[in-house]
Amino acid sequence: MRAEQAQALLRQMFDAAIAAADPAKSLAAHLPEPPSGRCIVVGAGKSAAAMARAVEDAWPDVDLSGVVVTRYGHAVPTRRIAVREASHPVPDQAGVDAAQEILRTVAQAGEGDLVLALISGGGSSLLAAPRPPLTLADKIAVNRLLLHSGLTIEQMNRVRRRLSLVKGGGLARAAAPARLVTLAISDVPGDDPAAIASGPTVPDPTAHEDLSPLIRALGPDLPQAARDLLLAAPPAQDDFPVDYRMIATPQMSLLAAAEVARAAGVTPVLLGDALEGEARELGIAMAGIARATATHGTPARAPAVLLSGGETTVSIGNVKPGRGGRNTEFLLSLAIALNGHPAIHALAGDTDGIDGTEDAAGAIVGPQLLRQARDMGLDPAAVLAAHDSYGLLDATGCLIRTGPTLTNVNDFRAVLVLG
Repeated sequence: MRAEQAQALLRQMFDAAIAAADPAKSLAAHLPEPPSGRCIVVGAGKSAAAMARAVEDAWPDVDLSGVVVTRYGHAVPTRRIAVREASHPVPDQAGVDAAQEILRTVAQAGEGDLVLALISGGGSSLLAAPRPPLTLADKIAVNRLLLHSGLTIEQMNRVRRRLSLVKGGGLARAAAPARLVTLAISDVPGDDPAAIASGPTVPDPTAHEDLSPLIRALGPDLPQAARDLLLAAPPAQDDFPVDYRMIATPQMSLLAAAEVARAAGVTPVLLGDALEGEARELGIAMAGIARATATHGTPARAPAVLLSGGETTVSIGNVKPGRGGRNTEFLLSLAIALNGHPAIHALAGDTDGIDGTEDAAGAIVGPQLLRQARDMGLDPAAVLAAHDSYGLLDATGCLIRTGPTLTNVNDFRAVLVLG
């Protein structure tokens, strides 16, 4: 298989992973029975607008109304459900306004009504309802600290739930006594409903945990109002029924990519949908597994592809960072560790089409990357240390730009080892 064919196959796998999470294809099968009364649709996340349109298409004759909030640039035309846009990953006033509108909307639901909540990744930032006395400025400061903290997504969500009126079951409590059904697209390791968009429709399982270690991890710049709320006794937690349905998950997308590999005569090796840790460290580890595949035929004989999902982190430390996301950082680290191995190509990308805050989903790299970079006067190791992977991969023509995919099942990684 030539390099061009290898990279085309990697892109086909990535496209299949995204298609498997398309709400237009998967949502209708998970809808409950249509209600006899009203159906109020609310939602938040990068897929919220696409999910809302899928509900409208599936239920053309149902009395639908409601509002969802999605990231700027992720809206799609809808007929009966209003779509709002707000900022991600750092919240803004539009997100606060949308959260308040959603809370007012569900408060109108009665006992005979159905509230359909459409939840997907990104909802934590988009559904911004700071718990008083926290302000939006405080919320923004906390969010920025979280993004640069190196904490796992699960740890970040413990903080977010404690500081919000809507997360950790707040939306569900506001919707009572109406029946509430949640349709979700998972973007978190393990598909934990409490972690997807910080769990607005499920109880907070960490409501009574001591968050002092996380406060220390966030450091002295944590706003005092946030510090006080995180140390205070949590709000009262009441029980409520939970009907939570996953319509797409990272594992489903990995399986779809695996089918593409098999059809091409390549053995897929699924390493898990919940890999976490530092992006650059995972790159080094994955390079070791790829080398073992090429040299020893373990865990599979080449041609094989190592597939994984999950969300890594990038700890910035005291370095002033360049441009890059966790997927491009993973790939540059992998390439340096492989040192031009002639049989290994790799793709890593965020299935929402945006790696971090950049305009690329990720990148595809091959054996020639380091030589290309050095020929252009770039030092890959120095670039990695400066967290400037985007610049190097852009200069070498490796970036993948899909635009918003209108779904999100977290990161997708494929390391292809040729025979």
